[in-house]
Amino acid sequence: MKEFLLLFRGGGTERRELSPEQIEEHLNRWQEWIRGLAEDNRLGGGQPLLPEGKVLQGRQQKLTDGPFMEGKEIVGGFVILRAADIEEAVQMSRHCPNLEFEGGLVEIREIGTLHP
Repeated sequence: MKEFLLLFRGGGTERRELSPEQIEEHLNRWQEWIRGLAEDNRLGGGQPLLPEGKVLQGRQQKLTDGPFMEGKEIVGGFVILRAADIEEAVQMSRHCPNLEFEGGLVEIREIGTLHP
């Protein structure tokens, strides 16, 4: 099995418009999706990410508060997924609750290995 990093982007604007009941239902769908991945031994880990952070950039190592970017670019969390290939990872990602929002994205990237 290969490992893939799923990055969850966007959907924050639409999410803020949900009622408390809708938020709870949405979070339940996340839990069900993650639980299903874990039960199938496809989950390698993952967590939501808080919006606060720092950005370190370039040779000068300029440190700024952030990230400050458009809502569709903000990374809201990640999952490490085990799949045979990227096509299978895409199919498994199609059930991700982040895609319930028009602006919700799932970026799927294979995790490589470092060669000395």
